[in-house]
Amino acid sequence: MRKGVGIGAALLLLPMAAHAFNSGSTGADGAFNPVTDTELQLPPDGVFNFTSVNIPSLVKVTFKRNATNTPVVILAQGNIVIEGTINLNGKDAAPTGPNGGDGNPADDGLPGEGGPGGFDGGRGGILGSTNSVKGGYGLGPGGGAGGFYQYPYNYAGGNGSYGTGGQYESIRAAAGSVYGNELLRPLIGGSGGGGGPAPGKGGGGGGGAILLAASGEIQLAGALTAHGGNAGSGDGNFPGGGSGSGGAIRLIASHVSGRGSLGAVGGNNNGLGRIRIETETLTGSISSDPSYTYGQPTDLFVPGLPGLAFTSIAGVLVPANPVGRGDVALEAATPNPAEITLQTKGVPLGTVIAVTLTPEFGARTTVDSAPTAGSLDNATTSVNIDIPDGRSVLTATTTFTVLAALGEMFAPYAQGETVEQVRLSAEAGQPSKMFLLTASGREVELPAAALAAGW
Repeated sequence: MRKGVGIGAALLLLPMAAHAFNSGSTGADGAFNPVTDTELQLPPDGVFNFTSVNIPSLVKVTFKRNATNTPVVILAQGNIVIEGTINLNGKDAAPTGPNGGDGNPADDGLPGEGGPGGFDGGRGGILGSTNSVKGGYGLGPGGGAGGFYQYPYNYAGGNGSYGTGGQYESIRAAAGSVYGNELLRPLIGGSGGGGGPAPGKGGGGGGGAILLAASGEIQLAGALTAHGGNAGSGDGNFPGGGSGSGGAIRLIASHVSGRGSLGAVGGNNNGLGRIRIETETLTGSISSDPSYTYGQPTDLFVPGLPGLAFTSIAGVLVPANPVGRGDVALEAATPNPAEITLQTKGVPLGTVIAVTLTPEFGARTTVDSAPTAGSLDNATTSVNIDIPDGRSVLTATTTFTVLAALGEMFAPYAQGETVEQVRLSAEAGQPSKMFLLTASGREVELPAAALAAGW
């Protein structure tokens, strides 16, 4: 059996200070005026540069994820008018079991896919070896824990979290952690629910993430949704998975109006996502679940922050645009422990990186690297870790203290507080993320998204 390892990409960007708002659209993609239901293929960076957007009533727009599963960014030189529907919902896990399944046993236990910019659910456990009996963790910062058996109960997969925690029940694995911030910087989607224990149902996918920015107006008469997916349905003898959390919706324009609706609710009414409206004037009565937060328009992103990335696994180079699943294939005979190499930029020399391996089944393993060596702009390190047969996902995290001048520069993004430390995380299936840690103990997440090329 071959070994597959998924790796996260590493792009880091910072929102700019507020000025007169301009979406920054180049207009290169022309006017977007669909007349029938339309699925748009996301470009590699996830960004559409339209002159204007007009989605009429009864028309639904969805998106096909790109290789790195970036959020959706729609920029318009003029107005964005939505009378129909934009749908970034996470998918439900596959129906499972002979009674109530979909008649296809091959998909039993498969998780729901996250919406664009959101994270997949965890796989349901498979009867067999000790490790595969446990359900897989939901992906994402708030992914639910995998279900497990502890006499005399099967514990269902944990629910995904985002703006609020997923619901907890007495015989359910732990929900994921709440993450992100009300500013939706970074633009990041919802997390997946954990898979159920063998023979378990998969977890639901997290809702996607979208930013709509218009140099003109945003008029919303229809609906924009980024709901989380439900855990797999079907045979009651198959232990349940967890639901995916709601995703993220951010609107920016000088004027926003309408009587439409925004929604980012978790599957089975679980962990809520986050919704943000930034405008100088807001008219009408837009409904929002969860409730939106409000502020003045801000500019988008500034590149050039520290970065963290995987470079090789057991001598196999990591692709330039990893997708988080099956990025590197290793022969079954590859000896353990395998050497994992990493690269940093803008991170102090001598920093230790914590590398975590999450197998498709079973417990996670975390190992600290050797201190980084090289230069501030290009340092490297490595770690040795056992990689089991089957699919696994690698993540890397590090925290370092910043100079006072840099801490003051970051202060506007931490509501004026001085930033003392920065934490970088290279997460499988998503660009790297940055977190600012303030003197008071607050943690503010900043974008690792895709409005510019990575370093």
